Amino acid sequence: MSEAVSRRSAIRLLGAVGAAGGAPAAAGCVATVPPGALPRKASPAPAAAGKPAVGARVDALLDRLTLDEKTALLHGAKDPDADADPRGRAGYVAGVPRLGIPALRLADGPLGAGAGVRAGGGVGAGRSATVLPAPVMLASAFDPVLAREYGQVLGREGRAYGRDVLLGPRANLIRTPYAGRNFETFAEDPRLTADIVGQVVRGIQDEGLIAAVKHFALDDQELGRDTVDVSVGEQTLHETALRGFEAAVAAGAGAVTAVRYKINGVHAGESGPLLDEVLRGRWGFDGWVLSDPDALHSTVASITAGLDMEMPGGTHFGGPLREAVHGGSVPQEAVDLAVRRVLTTLDRFGLLTDRPPARPAPNAAAGARTARKVATAGAVLLRNERGTLPLTGVAARSIAVIGPTGRVPLVAGPGSARPAPDGHLSPLTALTRRAGKGAAVRHALGEDPYGRALPPGLLTPPAALDDRRVEAGRSWSHEGTFTLAADDEWTLLVHHTGQRPSVRLDGEELFPVRPGTAEPSGGALLGHAPDGLHVGRRTLALKAGVHRLAVTAEGGAGGQRFRLRHTTRATRAADVAEAVRAARAAHSVVLFAYEDATEGHDRTSLGLPGAQEALIEAVTAANPRTTVVLNTSSCTTMPWLARTGAVLQMYYPGQEGAGATADILFGDVDPGGRLTQTFPADERTTPVAGDLLRYPGVGGRQEYGEGVHVGHRWYDERGVTPLFPFGHGLSYTTWAYEKLTVRPERGGLRAEFTVRNTGRRKGVEVAQVYLGPSERLALDQPVRVLAGYRRLVLAPGESRRVTVDIDVRTLSSWDAERGAWVPGTGRREVFVGRSSRELTLRAKAVVRSR
Repeated sequence: MSEAVSRRSAIRLLGAVGAAGGAPAAAGCVATVPPGALPRKASPAPAAAGKPAVGARVDALLDRLTLDEKTALLHGAKDPDADADPRGRAGYVAGVPRLGIPALRLADGPLGAGAGVRAGGGVGAGRSATVLPAPVMLASAFDPVLAREYGQVLGREGRAYGRDVLLGPRANLIRTPYAGRNFETFAEDPRLTADIVGQVVRGIQDEGLIAAVKHFALDDQELGRDTVDVSVGEQTLHETALRGFEAAVAAGAGAVTAVRYKINGVHAGESGPLLDEVLRGRWGFDGWVLSDPDALHSTVASITAGLDMEMPGGTHFGGPLREAVHGGSVPQEAVDLAVRRVLTTLDRFGLLTDRPPARPAPNAAAGARTARKVATAGAVLLRNERGTLPLTGVAARSIAVIGPTGRVPLVAGPGSARPAPDGHLSPLTALTRRAGKGAAVRHALGEDPYGRALPPGLLTPPAALDDRRVEAGRSWSHEGTFTLAADDEWTLLVHHTGQRPSVRLDGEELFPVRPGTAEPSGGALLGHAPDGLHVGRRTLALKAGVHRLAVTAEGGAGGQRFRLRHTTRATRAADVAEAVRAARAAHSVVLFAYEDATEGHDRTSLGLPGAQEALIEAVTAANPRTTVVLNTSSCTTMPWLARTGAVLQMYYPGQEGAGATADILFGDVDPGGRLTQTFPADERTTPVAGDLLRYPGVGGRQEYGEGVHVGHRWYDERGVTPLFPFGHGLSYTTWAYEKLTVRPERGGLRAEFTVRNTGRRKGVEVAQVYLGPSERLALDQPVRVLAGYRRLVLAPGESRRVTVDIDVRTLSSWDAERGAWVPGTGRREVFVGRSSRELTLRAKAVVRSR
């Protein structure tokens, strides 16, 4: 069999991707893309007068590079400046100074390009990076224009802080509600994801930072992320998981990061059909592909499949690659091609010239303005009964703020996504300032995530354990006993710098190094105390009687600081009682609830962690005028919903989240966000419920059994009623939809309708258009797909005629037998309304074959 025939066979196993679905310039208006057309690639920078063209410059460099220098450009290395800027970098690629090829510094920060940069050291000395709201909150605004502004902040600050490549944005889908990184992801819907991803990429690269879109492809869970083998059908792949990446390529992304997974039995970084045929052949991608950290499994298979760069080191693409070239198992041309892709992209961004673009100065004020804008635009009002919100009159002057995140703001998720600002306002402070002089705003903890000091006389012999310091090179230990008069449930917490102290209770190590015994330390909130110390916690059922506690701490090279704390049934009951008293004494309650998701772990439940549900039940029973503000990563089940007055979804709202929350609660702005993921009624009714093969997988194998029915499409296909549907979000005013017409236009359809603000105040509406299936197309089709949308701001009584074009791609399905997109002709139904389940207008039109 010839190589060409073999490659064609391989691509048929995966399927070829057709036309690109690039992001629209304005929400809901998408240019028509004829079937079979390829996306327009970003053009390389033109040659300056008197200078050679890009190809000639790269050819000249390739001729002069040694094999050692070439392979050094294809893998990560130790950053010589890492000690001066130890946290904010996700990788370093050594350049070739003798030829003017610069080193590359990579940042990992899809919601803040200065990830890890804080005042006091390194490139960011005296400055801090903007912490933007989580990407899921950005997408909730349904505003591609705002997405580009968000990307521009990432790009400007990445460049300002000395970075050259940003590992982001994530173009994957929210497929399972349990995924630990859903807050880093935009939406469950392929169309919305593509729109937002494309514009974020454009924004990042507007500022000269290279976007390395991740994780290609199907990265939608943390469980087994290093080992899972995903089985996915060809139609499913093209109609769902690849849409965001296709849009990123159409936007000119300079790099793509390959996922750790296997896809249909082959590691993504070794998949020629995925990397060479689809990414480069069909979509015309001309940048480079790098591996997720430590995700490479081979030398020969990876580089010949089209992976260009190994991160963060050179386990496979360092010495082994040079040996493979010398031994003949890898042709020199494969190395040259990978280097060419890297150099061509660097040249496109002006990094191979004698005078590369100057780095901008950070603009903290501009970053803060965008962060505030995104946080208010993406805030989703899920429920509002009995006029609970906005807070006005007496409701705004007597407020109980309850919950630990009312005082310690949860601004961002942890892991690689989390930048570190110098400081940010707490919601309690923001609400107090907004309420103004004379208002009574009181805080009650409700739940204590950090613990109380052990009573001074608890241990025999006694020891001070609440703020212990151990000098460098020294060790400290203490052993004592304490007596419980009755059975109790304790949570023991150790706050520490450096190496975690050893804490043994009745001979058992509570925080062992081996995984799976101690509880996870938590993410951005639970994993760190307010003063920055690391936190470990362990909950134990203790019997009445005598217990022995032993603590050992090592000072190490830099000394050690630690404290040992605890909570008990009595302290927890006291916290709830205090919250109930505060709720009864106030006219209004704002209760902040949280869920501390993190990279590396999936959620084990969709309910609020700890005793927060019981806290909400107790507080709402005391005061039904309670607004629950959710700082959560993803959808949440709400058995307590009916007792509340209002529920406001704020996700992880970034550094300006406190002010944005106050803006919404007091009605200074209309809540402008809409859900980008469906909230299930309970854990038994989700797209992955009851099917372990679908999630998290069985024996390392996972199946996309839902097919093209991802997210809200699954709820429609199964006829399942969610708690809140995709696209849901309330406003402080009221809206009317009328006069829908649909007609053929430019090979697709054009929907026109009128939206009217029927209330008494200015408001934000997101008008949504959905498309039904084609009866003539003998392929699996969703009940409805999102076809377009338009974000509107209207004054009281104002109306606007809205036009949304439904392009050929939206009208088409992927036919695996033909290996092509096939338009769904015949009579198609169009639906218009406020969410995927609140569709007040519908009309039909005929789509004819061209």
